[in-house]
Amino acid sequence: MSLSVDLSVQVGPSRLKNPVVAASGTFGFGREAQAFMDLKRLGGISAKAVTVEPRLGNLPPRTAETASGLLNSVGLQNPGLQHYLAHELPFMQSAGFFIVQNIAGDTVEDYVQLAEALDQTAVQVIELNLSCPNVKHGLSFGAKPPLIREVTAAVRKVTTKPLWVKLTPNVTSIAEAAQAAREGGADAVSLINTLLGLAIDWRSRRPILHNNTGGLSGPAVKPVALRMVNEVYRTVDLPIVGMGGIMTAEDVLEFMLAGASCVQVGTANLLHPQAMPQIIRDLERLCQEQGIARLSQLVGQLQLW
Repeated sequence: MSLSVDLSVQVGPSRLKNPVVAASGTFGFGREAQAFMDLKRLGGISAKAVTVEPRLGNLPPRTAETASGLLNSVGLQNPGLQHYLAHELPFMQSAGFFIVQNIAGDTVEDYVQLAEALDQTAVQVIELNLSCPNVKHGLSFGAKPPLIREVTAAVRKVTTKPLWVKLTPNVTSIAEAAQAAREGGADAVSLINTLLGLAIDWRSRRPILHNNTGGLSGPAVKPVALRMVNEVYRTVDLPIVGMGGIMTAEDVLEFMLAGASCVQVGTANLLHPQAMPQIIRDLERLCQEQGIARLSQLVGQLQLW
Protein backbone atom coordinates (compact mmCIF):
# COMPACT_ATOMS: atom_id res chain seq x y z
CA MET A 1 0.00 0.00 0.00
CA SER A 2 1.49 3.33 -1.10
CA LEU A 3 2.01 6.15 1.38
CA SER A 4 -0.63 8.88 1.32
CA VAL A 5 1.15 12.19 0.73
CA ASP A 6 -0.18 15.61 1.74
CA LEU A 7 1.11 18.07 -0.87
CA SER A 8 -0.74 21.09 0.57
CA VAL A 9 1.25 24.11 1.71
CA GLN A 10 0.60 27.24 3.75
CA VAL A 11 1.80 30.64 2.48
CA GLY A 12 0.93 33.18 5.15
CA PRO A 13 -2.88 33.17 5.39
CA SER A 14 -3.27 31.24 2.11
CA ARG A 15 -3.51 27.46 1.82
CA LEU A 16 -2.70 25.86 -1.54
CA LYS A 17 -3.48 22.25 -2.51
CA ASN A 18 0.11 21.84 -3.70
CA PRO A 19 3.15 24.13 -4.00
CA VAL A 20 3.20 24.43 -7.81
CA VAL A 21 1.99 27.82 -9.09
CA ALA A 22 2.30 29.11 -12.65
CA ALA A 23 4.59 32.14 -12.77
CA SER A 24 3.24 35.47 -13.93
CA GLY A 25 4.01 36.36 -17.53
CA THR A 26 4.51 32.77 -18.67
CA PHE A 27 0.95 31.44 -18.46
CA GLY A 28 -1.29 34.34 -19.49
CA PHE A 29 -4.62 34.04 -17.70
CA GLY A 30 -4.73 30.28 -18.19
CA ARG A 31 -6.90 30.22 -21.33
CA GLU A 32 -4.34 28.66 -23.65
CA ALA A 33 -3.23 26.05 -21.11
CA GLN A 34 -6.69 24.65 -20.40
CA ALA A 35 -6.41 22.54 -23.58
CA PHE A 36 -3.40 20.74 -22.07
CA MET A 37 -4.32 20.24 -18.41
CA ASP A 38 -6.91 20.46 -15.69
CA LEU A 39 -6.09 23.90 -14.28
CA LYS A 40 -7.63 22.98 -10.94
CA ARG A 41 -4.83 20.43 -10.42
CA LEU A 42 -2.34 23.27 -10.01
CA GLY A 43 -1.57 24.94 -6.72
CA GLY A 44 -2.58 28.16 -8.44
CA ILE A 45 -1.86 30.56 -11.28
CA SER A 46 -0.09 33.87 -10.89
CA ALA A 47 -1.85 35.56 -13.77
CA LYS A 48 -0.18 37.90 -16.22
CA ALA A 49 0.51 41.37 -14.81
CA VAL A 50 -2.34 43.85 -15.19
CA THR A 51 -1.84 47.61 -15.42
CA VAL A 52 -4.44 50.38 -15.16
CA GLU A 53 -4.32 51.14 -18.88
CA PRO A 54 -3.71 48.63 -21.73
CA ARG A 55 -0.10 48.16 -22.78
CA LEU A 56 1.19 46.96 -26.14
CA GLY A 57 4.56 46.02 -24.70
CA ASN A 58 7.98 46.49 -26.28
CA LEU A 59 8.85 46.25 -29.95
CA PRO A 60 10.08 42.85 -31.22
CA PRO A 61 12.32 40.95 -31.04
CA ARG A 62 11.21 40.45 -27.42
CA THR A 63 12.76 37.07 -26.60
CA ALA A 64 16.18 35.53 -27.08
CA GLU A 65 17.26 32.02 -26.12
CA THR A 66 20.53 31.82 -24.21
CA ALA A 67 22.62 29.04 -22.70
CA SER A 68 20.28 27.28 -20.25
CA GLY A 69 17.96 30.26 -20.20
CA LEU A 70 15.72 32.79 -21.89
CA LEU A 71 15.96 36.57 -22.15
CA ASN A 72 12.67 38.44 -22.47
CA SER A 73 11.64 42.07 -22.75
CA VAL A 74 7.91 41.66 -23.40
CA GLY A 75 7.19 44.92 -21.60
CA LEU A 76 4.11 43.97 -19.56
CA GLN A 77 1.78 43.69 -22.56
CA ASN A 78 -1.76 43.33 -21.21
CA PRO A 79 -5.33 44.41 -21.98
CA GLY A 80 -5.68 46.81 -19.03
CA LEU A 81 -7.79 46.77 -15.89
CA GLN A 82 -11.27 47.25 -17.34
CA HIS A 83 -10.91 44.52 -19.99
CA TYR A 84 -9.40 42.25 -17.35
CA LEU A 85 -12.35 42.73 -14.99
CA ALA A 86 -14.89 42.20 -17.77
CA HIS A 87 -13.30 39.23 -19.56
CA GLU A 88 -10.23 37.63 -17.98
CA LEU A 89 -11.22 37.48 -14.32
CA PRO A 90 -14.65 35.90 -15.05
CA PHE A 91 -12.89 33.18 -17.05
CA MET A 92 -10.40 32.48 -14.29
CA GLN A 93 -13.15 32.36 -11.69
CA SER A 94 -15.20 29.91 -13.79
CA ALA A 95 -12.11 27.71 -14.32
CA GLY A 96 -11.95 27.21 -10.55
CA PHE A 97 -8.24 27.55 -9.81
CA PHE A 98 -6.50 29.52 -7.05
CA ILE A 99 -5.96 33.03 -8.46
CA VAL A 100 -2.87 35.08 -7.70
CA GLN A 101 -3.16 38.33 -9.63
CA ASN A 102 0.05 40.14 -10.46
CA ILE A 103 -0.27 43.94 -10.75
CA ALA A 104 2.17 46.56 -12.04
CA GLY A 105 2.27 50.33 -12.25
CA ASP A 106 4.33 53.44 -12.88
CA THR A 107 3.30 55.17 -9.64
CA VAL A 108 2.15 54.25 -6.15
CA GLU A 109 -1.29 55.53 -7.16
CA ASP A 110 -1.44 52.95 -9.98
CA TYR A 111 -0.88 50.10 -7.52
CA VAL A 112 -3.47 51.50 -5.13
CA GLN A 113 -6.08 51.82 -7.88
CA LEU A 114 -5.46 48.25 -9.04
CA ALA A 115 -5.60 46.81 -5.53
CA GLU A 116 -8.81 48.67 -4.74
CA ALA A 117 -10.40 47.32 -7.92
CA LEU A 118 -9.42 43.74 -7.00
CA ASP A 119 -10.31 43.92 -3.33
CA GLN A 120 -13.93 42.79 -3.72
CA THR A 121 -13.28 40.24 -6.49
CA ALA A 122 -12.64 36.49 -6.51
CA VAL A 123 -8.86 37.01 -6.62
CA GLN A 124 -7.32 35.17 -3.66
CA VAL A 125 -3.90 36.88 -3.60
CA ILE A 126 -2.53 40.15 -4.99
CA GLU A 127 1.09 39.99 -6.13
CA LEU A 128 2.91 43.32 -6.48
CA ASN A 129 5.37 43.39 -9.36
CA LEU A 130 7.98 45.85 -8.09
CA SER A 131 10.39 45.62 -11.00
CA CYS A 132 8.63 48.42 -12.87
CA PRO A 133 9.98 51.94 -13.50
CA ASN A 134 8.81 54.56 -11.00
CA VAL A 135 7.85 57.81 -12.72
CA LYS A 136 8.41 59.96 -9.63
CA HIS A 137 11.77 58.50 -8.60
CA GLY A 138 13.03 57.41 -12.02
CA LEU A 139 14.04 53.89 -10.98
CA SER A 140 12.54 50.50 -10.26
CA PHE A 141 10.32 50.30 -7.18
CA GLY A 142 12.22 47.19 -6.21
CA ALA A 143 15.63 48.86 -6.41
CA LYS A 144 15.35 50.72 -3.09
CA PRO A 145 13.93 49.38 0.18
CA PRO A 146 12.16 52.68 1.03
CA LEU A 147 10.20 52.48 -2.24
CA ILE A 148 9.30 48.82 -1.59
CA ARG A 149 8.04 49.78 1.86
CA GLU A 150 6.11 52.76 0.48
CA VAL A 151 4.17 50.97 -2.25
CA THR A 152 3.51 47.88 -0.12
CA ALA A 153 2.16 49.98 2.75
CA ALA A 154 -0.03 52.02 0.40
CA VAL A 155 -1.59 48.87 -1.06
CA ARG A 156 -1.94 47.28 2.37
CA LYS A 157 -4.21 50.16 3.41
CA VAL A 158 -6.76 49.54 0.64
CA THR A 159 -7.11 45.74 0.62
CA THR A 160 -7.53 42.91 3.08
CA LYS A 161 -6.35 40.34 0.56
CA PRO A 162 -3.01 38.58 1.08
CA LEU A 163 -0.12 40.48 -0.53
CA TRP A 164 2.85 38.80 -2.16
CA VAL A 165 5.63 41.20 -3.15
CA LYS A 166 7.66 40.09 -6.17
CA LEU A 167 11.23 41.31 -5.79
CA THR A 168 13.96 41.92 -8.32
CA PRO A 169 17.31 40.19 -7.74
CA ASN A 170 19.09 43.17 -9.30
CA VAL A 171 19.82 44.73 -5.91
CA THR A 172 22.69 44.92 -3.44
CA SER A 173 20.82 43.09 -0.68
CA ILE A 174 17.78 40.91 -1.31
CA ALA A 175 17.32 40.54 2.47
CA GLU A 176 16.96 44.30 2.93
CA ALA A 177 14.41 44.37 0.10
CA ALA A 178 12.42 41.54 1.71
CA GLN A 179 12.55 43.20 5.12
CA ALA A 180 11.16 46.41 3.59
CA ALA A 181 8.27 44.42 2.10
CA ARG A 182 7.60 42.89 5.52
CA GLU A 183 7.59 46.32 7.17
CA GLY A 184 5.13 47.53 4.53
CA GLY A 185 2.68 44.76 5.39
CA ALA A 186 3.47 41.98 2.90
CA ASP A 187 2.23 38.47 3.66
CA ALA A 188 4.98 36.85 1.54
CA VAL A 189 7.74 37.71 -0.90
CA SER A 190 8.12 36.19 -4.37
CA LEU A 191 11.72 35.76 -5.47
CA ILE A 192 13.54 35.89 -7.63
CA ASN A 193 12.34 37.84 -10.62
CA THR A 194 14.57 37.79 -13.69
CA LEU A 195 18.21 38.87 -13.78
CA LEU A 196 19.07 41.72 -16.14
CA GLY A 197 20.97 40.43 -19.17
CA LEU A 198 22.14 41.21 -22.71
CA ALA A 199 22.33 39.07 -25.85
CA ILE A 200 24.29 40.22 -28.92
CA ASP A 201 24.09 39.37 -32.62
CA TRP A 202 27.73 39.79 -33.60
CA ARG A 203 26.90 39.88 -37.32
CA SER A 204 24.62 42.90 -37.10
CA ARG A 205 26.60 44.46 -34.24
CA ARG A 206 23.33 44.94 -32.34
CA PRO A 207 21.59 43.48 -29.31
CA ILE A 208 19.17 40.70 -30.25
CA LEU A 209 16.40 42.30 -28.19
CA HIS A 210 14.97 45.55 -29.53
CA ASN A 211 14.85 46.80 -25.96
CA ASN A 212 18.62 46.05 -25.76
CA THR A 213 18.44 44.29 -22.40
CA GLY A 214 15.95 41.83 -20.93
CA GLY A 215 15.21 39.56 -18.01
CA LEU A 216 17.07 36.26 -17.82
CA SER A 217 15.08 33.24 -16.61
CA GLY A 218 15.48 29.48 -16.79
CA PRO A 219 17.95 26.98 -15.27
CA ALA A 220 20.84 29.43 -15.62
CA VAL A 221 19.49 31.55 -12.75
CA LYS A 222 18.61 28.70 -10.37
CA PRO A 223 21.78 28.81 -8.21
CA VAL A 224 21.31 32.55 -7.69
CA ALA A 225 17.65 32.05 -6.84
CA LEU A 226 18.38 29.29 -4.32
CA ARG A 227 20.99 31.44 -2.61
CA MET A 228 18.63 34.41 -2.35
CA VAL A 229 15.69 32.32 -1.12
CA ASN A 230 17.86 30.81 1.61
CA GLU A 231 19.32 34.19 2.57
CA VAL A 232 15.85 35.69 3.02
CA TYR A 233 14.59 32.61 4.87
CA ARG A 234 17.40 32.90 7.40
CA THR A 235 17.11 36.65 7.97
CA VAL A 236 13.49 37.77 7.41
CA ASP A 237 10.40 36.42 9.17
CA LEU A 238 8.20 36.15 6.09
CA PRO A 239 6.97 33.27 3.90
CA ILE A 240 8.73 32.91 0.54
CA VAL A 241 7.40 32.03 -2.90
CA GLY A 242 10.46 30.68 -4.68
CA MET A 243 11.16 30.80 -8.41
CA GLY A 244 14.01 30.80 -10.87
CA GLY A 245 14.82 27.92 -13.18
CA ILE A 246 12.45 25.32 -11.76
CA MET A 247 12.09 22.51 -14.31
CA THR A 248 11.57 19.36 -12.23
CA ALA A 249 10.13 18.08 -8.96
CA GLU A 250 13.67 17.83 -7.62
CA ASP A 251 14.06 21.57 -8.24
CA VAL A 252 10.89 22.22 -6.21
CA LEU A 253 12.24 20.17 -3.32
CA GLU A 254 15.51 22.12 -3.39
CA PHE A 255 13.65 25.44 -3.22
CA MET A 256 11.51 24.23 -0.33
CA LEU A 257 14.56 23.01 1.57
CA ALA A 258 16.10 26.45 1.00
CA GLY A 259 13.05 28.05 2.62
CA ALA A 260 10.30 28.47 0.02
CA SER A 261 6.77 27.65 1.17
CA CYS A 262 5.67 27.24 -2.45
CA VAL A 263 7.15 27.87 -5.91
CA GLN A 264 6.30 29.43 -9.24
CA VAL A 265 7.17 27.69 -12.50
CA GLY A 266 7.77 29.89 -15.53
CA THR A 267 10.17 29.14 -18.37
CA ALA A 268 9.51 25.39 -18.10
CA ASN A 269 5.93 26.02 -19.29
CA LEU A 270 7.26 27.50 -22.53
CA LEU A 271 9.24 24.34 -23.22
CA HIS A 272 6.78 21.69 -22.03
CA PRO A 273 3.02 22.43 -21.80
CA GLN A 274 2.68 19.52 -19.35
CA ALA A 275 5.58 20.61 -17.15
CA MET A 276 3.58 21.53 -14.06
CA PRO A 277 1.23 18.50 -13.99
CA GLN A 278 4.31 16.30 -14.39
CA ILE A 279 6.09 18.09 -11.56
CA ILE A 280 3.09 17.57 -9.27
CA ARG A 281 2.94 13.84 -10.10
CA ASP A 282 6.68 13.50 -9.53
CA LEU A 283 6.49 15.33 -6.21
CA GLU A 284 4.00 12.80 -4.92
CA ARG A 285 6.13 9.90 -6.20
CA LEU A 286 9.35 11.24 -4.67
CA CYS A 287 7.67 11.84 -1.33
CA GLN A 288 6.32 8.29 -1.35
CA GLU A 289 9.77 6.90 -2.16
CA GLN A 290 11.35 8.89 0.68
CA GLY A 291 8.58 8.24 3.20
CA ILE A 292 7.59 11.92 3.41
CA ALA A 293 3.93 12.07 4.45
CA ARG A 294 3.65 15.88 4.46
CA LEU A 295 5.57 17.89 1.88
CA SER A 296 5.51 21.14 3.86
CA GLN A 297 7.69 19.58 6.56
CA LEU A 298 10.67 20.09 4.23
CA VAL A 299 10.45 23.91 4.22
CA GLY A 300 13.68 25.45 5.49
CA GLN A 301 15.30 22.14 6.41
CA LEU A 302 18.56 22.85 4.54
CA GLN A 303 21.54 22.24 6.83
CA LEU A 304 24.47 24.50 5.99
CA TRP A 305 28.02 23.31 6.64
